[in-house]
Amino acid sequence: MDTTQWLLFILIIQVIHFLGTWKLYVKAGRKAWEAAIPIYNAIVLMQIINRPKWWVVLLFIPVINLLMFPVIWVETIRSFGRNRLLETWLVVLTLGFYIYYVNYAMDVSYIEDRSLHPKTALGEWVSSIVFAIVAATLVHTYFIQPYVIPTGSLERTLRVGDLLFVSKFHYGARTPMTAIAAPMVHDTLPILNVPSYLNKPQIPYFRLPGFKKIKRNEIVVFSWPADTVRRFFKVEKGVRKPIDKKSNYVKRCVGLPGDSLTVIDGHVFIDGKQLVLDDRAKPMYDYTVYANKGVSSKLLAQIGVSDFTRKYIVASLNQQQAEALQNYARGYNRREDGKIEVFTDQTGIPINVIRRNAISLTEETGRQRGATLTDEMLAQLKKSPSIDSVVRVITPKGTKGRNIFPQSPDYAWNYSQLGPIYIPEAGKTVPLNLKVLPFYKKIISDYEGNIIKVSGNQILLNGKKVDSYTFKQDYYWMMGDNRDHSEDSRAWGYVPEDHIVGTPIFIWMSVDNFTQGFFKWRPRWDRIFTTVHGSGEPVSYFKYFLIALAAWFGFDYFRKRRKS
Repeated sequence: MDTTQWLLFILIIQVIHFLGTWKLYVKAGRKAWEAAIPIYNAIVLMQIINRPKWWVVLLFIPVINLLMFPVIWVETIRSFGRNRLLETWLVVLTLGFYIYYVNYAMDVSYIEDRSLHPKTALGEWVSSIVFAIVAATLVHTYFIQPYVIPTGSLERTLRVGDLLFVSKFHYGARTPMTAIAAPMVHDTLPILNVPSYLNKPQIPYFRLPGFKKIKRNEIVVFSWPADTVRRFFKVEKGVRKPIDKKSNYVKRCVGLPGDSLTVIDGHVFIDGKQLVLDDRAKPMYDYTVYANKGVSSKLLAQIGVSDFTRKYIVASLNQQQAEALQNYARGYNRREDGKIEVFTDQTGIPINVIRRNAISLTEETGRQRGATLTDEMLAQLKKSPSIDSVVRVITPKGTKGRNIFPQSPDYAWNYSQLGPIYIPEAGKTVPLNLKVLPFYKKIISDYEGNIIKVSGNQILLNGKKVDSYTFKQDYYWMMGDNRDHSEDSRAWGYVPEDHIVGTPIFIWMSVDNFTQGFFKWRPRWDRIFTTVHGSGEPVSYFKYFLIALAAWFGFDYFRKRRKS
């Protein structure tokens, strides 16, 4: 829906409200016309139901208003003596239209000084829950949202199992575009596994004022532009989602509107100069590690490498032993000599499992192994006397990679070598021809709502021949710090400004083994209560939090004891 359609929709709502309540306004001592004036009628209604005028603001906040409307409907009929539980359900289930019946078919009287205190314990409980949900939804939608790092695309800057608070007010909160959606959930209702929203109506994009712009190198949370996945890790037909219901991604912003970006040997260059990351960034690249006596798994684990394959050799396996290894094995291979190769992740096979099932095996460490390393890990490996050499894995220039933006045969790019690419800026005009069209086609059609077609050598925009295009909004280029294992802008291109959600500011919990189930979680104490941005090594404020918490409980205990 565009702005005109929304104004028409709001006008229709006002007419519905007027027709359903004007007699009740009169019975409450007000004028009938007061039920027809937008906003003013809401202020008057708050006076009629004896509720604070600031509630009017909540009626105009998307998503929050969906929670407030049922409350207002119930409060309205109760202000005219309709207190029965059946009528409460009727007004909610009829989406407020039961008020029409009260307005026209019942001879009701206005109760000016009615008690606002719930008459039962259940009513008190429901009232408290409703307003707790309203408050939590307000914070979640417009200020702070919890987020968890599910994948390793930002390892080791942000790690799998980091639980974050994401600020929406830094860049200005994006007001919801999906008008009808369940509060406190994203795109799917838990347990039911069905969409948590209706595709229509859609509210025009609007962003509240923020106190800063996105800066280069900042970590940003955004709605994944290419998202057509209803549920991750489940193969099924794709869906077309509203912008604010697309899956949330977190990456580092390496390119700003107006930049010319190039990737050379995996390093980012902006306008010809290599991008210098902040000191907290820990970019990772793929390396091949060589050692004549074998590359030790223990050594890799000691320096913090968390994603490598281990290979065990076993002469034979009975049924019991094979079942015992199922939870640890990534794959099997039978060699020509009859022995079985068992492949696992970096955690290997626990010694107690080996002993309990009497499995006779040995780990085979090859003379060369692949590993994804930070600069610190690389330096430690090179210092080890058991390692002969460590060589960076770089895809050469001219080698066409798989699923690389802009998905055109004219550009033989890959994750290590890409560009130059212009990052669009609002108000800027670029020439359009068949050579550059792949870069901007998705922007013009999907993000900015035009119809673009190619007829021979001509480009048609909304049916008219064009040779240039002016962008309506800013765009950004996002990449993961785990450079060789991150699906990012190198795969699906630009991130529009209206897809920006916020920036992570605080890690309140961090656990190892996050994807292996709750009972295998192990807290990373040095990461709990640390900030995301800033300079220098992150410092955990967890102990200070515990000290402050203990001090508060102590103060509260002695205060109550002194009173008694």
